[in-house]
Amino acid sequence: MATGQSQAARRRSGVGYALLAAGVLAAPVADARIVKLEITTKESPTYSGASFGSVGQFEKLIGRATGELDPTDRHNAIIQDIGFAPLNANGRVQYVTTFTLIKPIDLTKSNGTLFYNVNNRGNRNFPYNLGGDPGDGFVQGLGYTLLWSGWQAGITPAANNGNETIDVPIAKNADGSPITGPVIYRVSNIPANTNTISLAAVPPGGFTAFPYPPATLDNSQATLETHSAESETAVTGTVAKIANSDWAFADCGTVPFPGTPDATRICLKNGFDPALLYQFTFLAKDPLVLTVGLAAIRDLVSFFRFEAADSAGNANPVAGLAHALGQGTSQSGNTVKAFVHFGFNEDEKGRMVFEGVNPYIAARQTPINFRFALPGGAATLYEPGSDPVLWWEDYEDTTRGRAKAGMLDRCRLSNTCPKIIESFGATEFWDLRISPGLAGTDGKTDIPLPANVRRYYMPGTSHGGGGGGFSTTSGATGGAGGTCQFPANPNSEIETQRALFIALNDWVIFGREPPASAYPRVADGTLVAATMAATGFPAIPGVSFADDLVNTTLDYDFGPGFRYNDMSGVISKEPPVIKQKIATLVAKVNADGNEIAGVPSILHQLPLGTYLGWNVVTSGYNKGRICAFTGGFVPFAKTKAERIANNDPRPSIEERYTSFSAYYYQLANAVNSAVAQRYLLADDGVRIFRQGLSQMLTNNLLPKDAFSEALDLGLGD
Repeated sequence: MATGQSQAARRRSGVGYALLAAGVLAAPVADARIVKLEITTKESPTYSGASFGSVGQFEKLIGRATGELDPTDRHNAIIQDIGFAPLNANGRVQYVTTFTLIKPIDLTKSNGTLFYNVNNRGNRNFPYNLGGDPGDGFVQGLGYTLLWSGWQAGITPAANNGNETIDVPIAKNADGSPITGPVIYRVSNIPANTNTISLAAVPPGGFTAFPYPPATLDNSQATLETHSAESETAVTGTVAKIANSDWAFADCGTVPFPGTPDATRICLKNGFDPALLYQFTFLAKDPLVLTVGLAAIRDLVSFFRFEAADSAGNANPVAGLAHALGQGTSQSGNTVKAFVHFGFNEDEKGRMVFEGVNPYIAARQTPINFRFALPGGAATLYEPGSDPVLWWEDYEDTTRGRAKAGMLDRCRLSNTCPKIIESFGATEFWDLRISPGLAGTDGKTDIPLPANVRRYYMPGTSHGGGGGGFSTTSGATGGAGGTCQFPANPNSEIETQRALFIALNDWVIFGREPPASAYPRVADGTLVAATMAATGFPAIPGVSFADDLVNTTLDYDFGPGFRYNDMSGVISKEPPVIKQKIATLVAKVNADGNEIAGVPSILHQLPLGTYLGWNVVTSGYNKGRICAFTGGFVPFAKTKAERIANNDPRPSIEERYTSFSAYYYQLANAVNSAVAQRYLLADDGVRIFRQGLSQMLTNNLLPKDAFSEALDLGLGD
């Protein structure tokens, strides 16, 4: 096992160099796009005074940044409806975003790099620290300056600065009248005895509130229908229309139907049925100019990285940072892809904003740059997200009749493409439609990766990974669609993510090439159709999946005003017409049902069961469908006799590892190999090694023997 000085000390060697670059702090005030920076709260020190290695204590600055955009500047031209946004006294489009900045108190001990986390639906991410913020203090100990800010409009501010928000303009016609357009609102799993739902709240089983009010409270031109069943790709059950006289834009909480008129609520005369999906289509007004939020990320990161002060002379509290890295998880990882695709990695002065980014578990692009968009959605039926270019290298989408394009086209023109590490797991294939980004819309050929992109697949994992641990017991689990059939998948991703973060840092700062990309491919037969036959899934008693379980990519017709390669413009057809299904592939498995391609965790290499990237809803409206963003776990039998009694074709734990000493050497080899390949950090390897040995004994998965008795088992968990 690799040992030695701490990761923080090893990583900081050679990187605490950049803060006092000549002339930076003395630079004149720039004509920054951030015109006003306000610090509203300062907590110094933060983290209850904790100190992190040689970096020392940190402080937290919470505030607001006011920015201005020139609607005629080419850097902002991509923003949908920016020409309809009201202008301030300076003739600019104005926004106000919140931010949270956590920095070393002594900036000379910083590593000189700003690490920006794109928040997820307003919630701050802590992607690399074990245990959250600060958790084990991983990124703090390395000396990063941490930044979060608001980018998604329509988020309700949480108490005590609990999230990040942004105020963006509402698009209006030139005469000040409201802009209107068709919208669709779909809800299911509404609790019984409910007669009023709020558009401003995230619905049960959903992911996003609905910020657009109806153009009129008269619902005579609106429609409401119920669906008794759907697949991932179509309405399969009975469709029933509900008369307009039986529902209203109103609150029936205290007043009987038709209730009190209310543009933020919908009342149903006879109440909602939990077994049905309700689909409302109506004319909405006041679209938000949402993509201003991406420009706000650009401008704020650029300000903290490059500028000495804002336009009003307020000092940049971290002036002199030399580098910037960005990361987003799931929805916010999709935002990272959209940010690069739309060209926002070039600031208004032509400078590169992020030098390196990690879109993590991000299968699509965030639906943000069209009128009445909902950036908080999550790959459900009729929802945009998989419609634009999904590939880094240029590819001609002949299946959907699209022109050749790629997500790097704009940044290539300005020479501002960042280095990119893309990482994801099994559920992104099954439930989030990631395969077209790898193998195109025909699913026949692997799209090559550009030189500035690396891709790493973590096999057998749920969305974001499990909690780890070496046990054959796992708690019950549920996805957004309901209760799931199989227990939760414990297979972890965070250790791989930590190693990849260091690889990205070293690639950007030192020019050290990351490990080779590792992911399923069509060419080697590890990326296949989502059927039991094609995947090679074994006949495990009680475990199977329908060949239509996968959340298939769909080719929609949103109307002539929608620009598909950019997922921009105006939607005129709601619900959209489904023109065809797109090939949606998944990873091939071995005789245990475990996936064989990518960068496997140590637990995946020495499995204690089958680690599924999918699960199945057991009850409610979504019964039989994929359990949203949730993998499952099917443990191995402990002994050969138990396996035979259960008719389980998978070898038992007893048969696989035979003795504690045999397991010890397999575990040591797996850990050392992963560390050598830079897929696992040495300190994490030591922790996992000790955890594996200890838990295999304490969970009675392997009997103690003379070898185990001879060890110093002060191993802990």
